[in-house]
Amino acid sequence: MAIKSSIIIKPILSEKSTALTDDLGKYVFQVEKSANKLEIKKAIEDRFNVKVEKVATLNFKGKRKSTSVRSNGRVLRTSGFRASWKKAIVTLSDGFTIDLVGGEV
Repeated sequence: MAIKSSIIIKPILSEKSTALTDDLGKYVFQVEKSANKLEIKKAIEDRFNVKVEKVATLNFKGKRKSTSVRSNGRVLRTSGFRASWKKAIVTLSDGFTIDLVGGEV
């Protein structure tokens, strides 16, 4: 896979990820499923202009979900799967930070 900006899908902002950022200098991102650790490291360094020390990845399998739809007085029940996805926990070197909340105006 070529190094590109679409490897990083979005940052994950939750209580747990905020605690990791505050205490250990780790940032959590949802990334492309086919990306490996080297590609993730290069994409983070290029996009945010920081030095990455370590990358940990986790694969999540999509959950089975059921839904009900009302159509012409009938209730139709269907089931499907949520999409599978990959999470990357990125550890930055000392002195580097990423401002995820403050955006450009």
